[in-house]
Amino acid sequence: MLQLYTSPICPYCRKVEHALDEAGIAYEERSVTEPQHRDTVVELGGQMQVPFLVDPEREVHMYESNDIIEYARTHYGDSTTATT
Repeated sequence: MLQLYTSPICPYCRKVEHALDEAGIAYEERSVTEPQHRDTVVELGGQMQVPFLVDPEREVHMYESNDIIEYARTHYGDSTTATT
């Protein structure tokens, strides 16, 4: 399942969440307010920036809301439910 690292004060995170929810794409939201999630973003991506997407099935890590939305729609547009 996709893992979406977010911050509660990030408007770009809300944009991605809304787009994934609208498309019915399943994901697990992980807030960087929790230190272990913040550490994961820096470890995998090299910087503390959100939104940050991890696709464990394809070993993909990415920043940038528009890129995340395009990637998720391209590869997971047939998913059925979103969880946050």
